[in-house]
Amino acid sequence: MKSTLKTNNLHTFHIPVMGLAYTIDSPIRVAQYGISSVISIMDDDLIEKMNAFYSKKFDLPYQEISQKISDYRAKRITSYLNTVDKIVKEKFENFKTELSESKTALENYINMLPNKSEIRKGLENFIQEGCIIKENIKNYLEKNLYPGEIDINIMTKVDKDNFEKNVQLPVEFNDAHAALRGFANSTLTSSVVLSAGMNPRLYSYFETFPDFFPDQNAELRKKIILKVSDFRSAMIQGNFLAKKGLWVSEYRIESGLNCGGHAFATEGYLLGPILDEFKQKKESLITSAHELLVKALQTKNLPIPETPLELKITVQGGVGTAEEHDFLLEHYKTDSVGWGSPFLLVPEATSSDNETRELLAKAKEEDLYLSHISPLGIPFNTVKGTTNELLREKRILENKPGSSCPKKYLALSKEYGEKGICTASRKYQEMKLSELETERENLPEAEFIKKQNTITEKSCLCIGLANASLLENDIRIKGETQGVVVCPGPNIAYFNRQYSLSEMVQHIYGYKSVLNNVTRPNIFVKELSLYMNYFKNEVQESLGKESTAQLKKLEKFRENLISGIDYYMNLFALGKYFENDTETIQNELYSFKAELETIEIGELV
Repeated sequence: MKSTLKTNNLHTFHIPVMGLAYTIDSPIRVAQYGISSVISIMDDDLIEKMNAFYSKKFDLPYQEISQKISDYRAKRITSYLNTVDKIVKEKFENFKTELSESKTALENYINMLPNKSEIRKGLENFIQEGCIIKENIKNYLEKNLYPGEIDINIMTKVDKDNFEKNVQLPVEFNDAHAALRGFANSTLTSSVVLSAGMNPRLYSYFETFPDFFPDQNAELRKKIILKVSDFRSAMIQGNFLAKKGLWVSEYRIESGLNCGGHAFATEGYLLGPILDEFKQKKESLITSAHELLVKALQTKNLPIPETPLELKITVQGGVGTAEEHDFLLEHYKTDSVGWGSPFLLVPEATSSDNETRELLAKAKEEDLYLSHISPLGIPFNTVKGTTNELLREKRILENKPGSSCPKKYLALSKEYGEKGICTASRKYQEMKLSELETERENLPEAEFIKKQNTITEKSCLCIGLANASLLENDIRIKGETQGVVVCPGPNIAYFNRQYSLSEMVQHIYGYKSVLNNVTRPNIFVKELSLYMNYFKNEVQESLGKESTAQLKKLEKFRENLISGIDYYMNLFALGKYFENDTETIQNELYSFKAELETIEIGELV
C-alpha cells in the first residue's frame, strides 16, 4: 500500500521558531501557501489563551483546560495543536478553491513560488494555454499542492521538575517531557525540532510513542529534527537516537552567533566550513544511523525500512538576500533555508504588537546586541529599547529588581532548593543582592557594581517573550507589567520597514529586493565579525585570571577562526560566487585575519 503522507516541497525556505509568541500561530497565517513554520510549545499558559482565541475566531468547540486538571500542560498543548491542525486544513481547502475559481488569485500565488518549482511551471501552463477550466485546475491542485508543515519546537534544557503539594512528580511530568507528550498525542503529522543540546532522558522518552517509529511503509507519522551547530554533535545525537530505533529526519544547522534568540557560540567554527563538512560527510551520517536503527528495530520487533529513511540538511542564521539563499541551497546542497528575523516585520506571517515591530524596523546595527538577560545563562540576542528593558530598569531604580515570576518555566537554578528558582525572579535577586551586600566592604566599587548588574540584568523571558501576541490580539494580560522582550538576529538591522508576505517571499526568490540598496555585509563576513567581537571579549574577560586550559581554549578558538577565513578565501577566489562583492569580501577577510594574528592572548589592550 502506497503511503498518503506527503513531504512539502513547494518552497525552499522555512520560518524557524522565534520566541514564545512570534511564531505561535504562524502555521495558521501561512501554511495554506505551502510555507512551513515552527511553533514553540514551551508556554502552555500562552497556548491555552491562543486556543481560546482561535477557537472563538473559527467557531470551533473549546473546553478550557485549567491547571487543576491532571496533566494539564500536555493536554493544553495537544488541544491547541489539534485546533491549529483543523484551521490549517480548512484554510488550505478554501485556498485551493479560491485558486481554481480566481485567475488573479492563481497569478498572485504563482508569483510567490520559486522559479524552479515544478508546481509553478504546471500552474503557469494553465494560464499560458488560456484554458483555465475550474475542474482541471482543481484536480491539479489536489494532486500537487500541500500545506506547509506545522512543526513544533522544544528547548531540551527547559525541562523543569514539577511538584504537587511539595511532592516531586515523576520525570514524565517535567516541562519538556510533558510538551513532547502534548505533541505526540496531537493529530499533527509533522516534526518536533529539538534545540539547546542533548537531553538523554528526554530523548529516551521518545520511545514511548509509536508515531516516532517507521511503519510498514517505512513512513514516520511524526519526525525528529535536531538543531545543531556542528557535524560531531549531529553524529553523536543522531546515533544516540538511532540506537533506540529513532530516526533523525533533518539536521537544522544554525549559525552560532548570527541568529536570533539564544546564541550557542561554537569554538570559532564558522558556518561555511561547518556546512561543507555536512556536505562531504552526509552519507556517513546516514549509513551510521541506519545500521544502528536496523539493529534497534530488530530488537523491538518493529518494521524495518529496506533502505535508509530520508535525511535533510537545512541551514539558518543571517541569510538576507536571494543570492545568499541560492548559494546555500546550491553550493552546500541544503534542502531548505531558514528565514527568521526578517519575518518579524511581516504581520501576515508572525505575531507581534505594532510598537515592537516599529522598534525592529528602526533598529540599526548598533542597537542589536548579544545580551546576558536570559535566566538560562546563555547569551541572548536582543535589541535596545524594548518595553521590557525600560520596565526592568525602572524597577531597579525603585529598588524592586526582578520579576514576580508567575510562570516559573525557567525556574531551573537549584541554588536555593530542589524546587528550583529563576534567576530573573525577585526572590532570587533579593537573596543574591543581600549576599553581595555582605561582601561590599571587601570589593572595589567598580567590582561591586559589576556584580550587582550581573544579578539584576536578567529578564523574565516567560512573560516578555509571550506578551507580543497577547497585545496584538487584545488578550488580557494579568499580573505585574513586564512589557515585551524580542529576540531578533543581527540581520534585522538591514530590513527597515514592515513588509507584506508577498514582498518578503518575492525578495527571498530574487524577484524583487526589499533592501533598496541598503549596505549590508555578506552573510559569512557578518558572522565572522560577530565571532571576532566575541573572541576579543573572551580575551578581555580572561585578563588577570588566565589558566593553562583557558589559554589553550582561546588559542584553539583563534586557530579555528583563521582556518575558517582561509576556507572562505579559497572559496571566493574561485570567482563563481558573489561576483559583484568578491573584492570587498576578500579585503574584509584579509583584514580580519591580520587582526587575529596580532592579538596576543592574555595581553589584549
